[in-house]
Amino acid sequence: MTATGDPLARFRDAAVRRADAGLRRTLRPRTPDHDGLVDLASNDYLGLAGDPRLVAGAVAAAREWGTGSAASRLVTGTTRLHDELDRRLAAFAGAPTGLVFSSGFMANLGAVTALAGPGTLVVSDQVNHASIVDACRLSRARVVIVPHGDAAAAEEALAGREEEHALVVTDAVFSVDGDLAPLAGLHRAVRAHGALLVVDEAHALGVVGDRGRGAVHAAGLAGEPDVVRTLTLSKSLASQGGAVLGAPEVIDTLVDTARAFIFDTGLNPPAAGAALAALDVLESDPDLPRRARDRARRMANLATGSGLETATPAAAVVPVFLGEPHAALRAAEICAEHGVRVGCFRPPSVPKGRACLRLTARATVDEADLTRLAAALAEVARSTARSLHA
Repeated sequence: MTATGDPLARFRDAAVRRADAGLRRTLRPRTPDHDGLVDLASNDYLGLAGDPRLVAGAVAAAREWGTGSAASRLVTGTTRLHDELDRRLAAFAGAPTGLVFSSGFMANLGAVTALAGPGTLVVSDQVNHASIVDACRLSRARVVIVPHGDAAAAEEALAGREEEHALVVTDAVFSVDGDLAPLAGLHRAVRAHGALLVVDEAHALGVVGDRGRGAVHAAGLAGEPDVVRTLTLSKSLASQGGAVLGAPEVIDTLVDTARAFIFDTGLNPPAAGAALAALDVLESDPDLPRRARDRARRMANLATGSGLETATPAAAVVPVFLGEPHAALRAAEICAEHGVRVGCFRPPSVPKGRACLRLTARATVDEADLTRLAAALAEVARSTARSLHA
């Protein structure tokens, strides 16, 4: 049967349904000062996004190399800065070698699709980031989704497989709940069954462990040959881009076969310069990660003290669970009215019934910011109580 009529009508109808369900998204350009609001929504965990040292690093790189890489890294897109960043990231996190991608999303796509494939089993945590989900789908491997944080279920999947090769893929710190993956248990499982463990350190690098070297380093797994790490430069390092860290055999495989690396334009030089400057800052001020974790714990305590549901943060992410999308949207509005910008996460970013505010701590959050947040959360709690009794 041939379709007739307006081919865009279905998109308009779907947008109306999303609006009714509280699921429409809106782009809101911000000002450099976040419109005067305290920023507890971004992933700038160390407060370095406007740091003059990073700005200087980006400017110096732009003056020497220009604003764009102009080609893939295998053509002319690799500069001295890229090579240095490959090595510096690996050294900082205690990995043998590293490879910089244009984004953390592309790093996950590149790693999973190149290291898996037909005849491989991929075991993925139920609440892994969308970039891991898409990588699993594109890998053409058989994918088994296991319950969140369940190392025993991952081992069971590995033990029962028919495939010769296997990967277990997980976030290190999960991007909404803010909890830590059971890395030690997952590593025991892959070691027992001849598999690889791929860990996305996006929300852990710069925050978790000694000097912010990440969750894998904190778990004592940094030098293990069967552990591969992906990461982003856009959160704690306040730049743009991503990377994969691992054994030389892993990096060689990505350079030769990862389509997300081979066919993508290399990271622009100013971003590489800013990331290198961020590593310099982290090495000169090793207390920054601890301060970010401290602010996260204090923010979680404020939520709990107001009677709101939260979770103990493993890094800098603090969820405040509110249930339905409209409740989360109203809570975000209340926070803005109190001078605080927060994240508002709704399906499909979170499961149905788990819409939440996502507060993100920064090492530079001060007492005045926390006081303002306390007032906002108290009003959210009062508003939520009124809604329940209406």
